[in-house]
Amino acid sequence: MEILIKLFGSVARVKIMKLFLSNSDQAFDNLEIANRTKTTPVISRKELILLEKAGLIKKKSFLKESNKKGDNSKITKKKVEGWILDKEFVFLAPLQNLLIENGALNNDEIVDKLKNVGNLKLVIVAGVFIQDMNSRADLLVVGDNLSETALEKAVRILESEVGRELRYVVFETADFKYRLGIYDKLLRDILDYSHKKLINKIGV
Repeated sequence: MEILIKLFGSVARVKIMKLFLSNSDQAFDNLEIANRTKTTPVISRKELILLEKAGLIKKKSFLKESNKKGDNSKITKKKVEGWILDKEFVFLAPLQNLLIENGALNNDEIVDKLKNVGNLKLVIVAGVFIQDMNSRADLLVVGDNLSETALEKAVRILESEVGRELRYVVFETADFKYRLGIYDKLLRDILDYSHKKLINKIGV
């Protein structure tokens, strides 16, 4: 990630480019882009203008769901102005190769984001982290005294850096060992296919 930042000159720019490259068919408005990339609206707006001038993204009007005061029974759709990836961008393929296929976070960066979650015993990455979109999960976290709030925060930060929502699974150590013993299908689907163990203190 640090090399990419040096190449492109901005943390926000790298995150925004990853967001569009990882969600090539999805349009986003300014607020969602800022939220998804953990940048301020002012900074993201500046970067969006630059990326539009470069030809990577283009403006798009679309319908967005909204609900007032959290009332899910009154969900409505309204037309908003936003942005979407321009698939005709001349350097699209090499940029995807650089930022998505070869621009993944390294192991130390991922572990560092999770260090305040709790007493980690096992951390496995799959899916988006190893370019295997068929995996059932991107991240498996096992440990003790895990903080749901801290984990949620860490995942949101990771999402802002990889450019897409993560599918993650969390277990306390005792529950994980029990499920492992009964050949839990979800665990088998993760462990029996491509993955990387970043932390393994329980000998899995």
